[in-house]
Amino acid sequence: MKRALVTGGSGTIGAAICRKLAADGCHVYVHANTHLAQAQQIAVEILASGGSATAVAFDVANQENTGAALQVLLADGPIQIVVNNAGIHDDAVMPGMRTDQWTRVIDVSLNGFFHVTQPLLMPMITTRWGRIVNISSVAALLGNRGQSNYAAAKAGLHGATKSLALELATRGITVNAIAPGLIASTMTEGLFSKELIDSLVPMKRAGKPEEVADLVSFIASERAAYISGQIISVNGAMT
Repeated sequence: MKRALVTGGSGTIGAAICRKLAADGCHVYVHANTHLAQAQQIAVEILASGGSATAVAFDVANQENTGAALQVLLADGPIQIVVNNAGIHDDAVMPGMRTDQWTRVIDVSLNGFFHVTQPLLMPMITTRWGRIVNISSVAALLGNRGQSNYAAAKAGLHGATKSLALELATRGITVNAIAPGLIASTMTEGLFSKELIDSLVPMKRAGKPEEVADLVSFIASERAAYISGQIISVNGAMT
C-alpha cells in the first residue's frame, strides 16, 4: 500500500483529495495545522468507508516542526505520494499590504512546499517511484487584484515544480502542479455571487472539489508516469 501525505487535508479541496486517494488504495495522512479535529474527522470517515488514513498536525511554515513530524512518519517507511495543498490567503492591495501579510503567505504556500517535500525526497528516491503534486492557483497564471502575495507564492511553486521535475526525471518520480480556478469551498462560500461567477468563468459555474481530486488521482497513478513538469489548469476555461 502506497502512503500519501496531503497537506491542508482538513480543508474542502484537501479533504476531497484525501478521500479520493484513500479510495484508490493509499494510506492517507490527512494533514492539518490548527484544525486537527477536522483532519481527524476526515480520517474517521475514510476508515468507516473501508479506507486507511491517519490525521497529523504540524505547521508547514515552521521547518523544525515539520521536519520532526515527518521523521515520525518516515519511521514507518517512505512516503511516495505528496500533495502540497496547504496554502493561505491574506489579501490586500500592495500599497496597503503589511510585511507580515506578504511573508506569512509566502511561508505557507512556497516555503511550506520546501519544508515538506525536501525531507521526503531521498526516501522516495530509494523506491524509484513517486508522485509530487503541487496545488497552485489560477492567480499564479492570470494574477488577481489584492493577491500579489498569493500569486507570487503560487507562481514560485510553478518554477520549483518544473525544476524538481527535471532533477527527478530519471528516478521514476513525477512532479506536477494543478492550478484550480474558482472552486466551491468553505473558503469561497459567500464571496462570489452567481453574477460574478458568470462573468469570470466561461462555463458559468464554480468547480467541484472532486473535480480537482479526480485530476490528482490520475496524476498520482501509474497511468500518468510520462507526465511531469506540467502546470495543469482546472478552471472552467478561464484564460
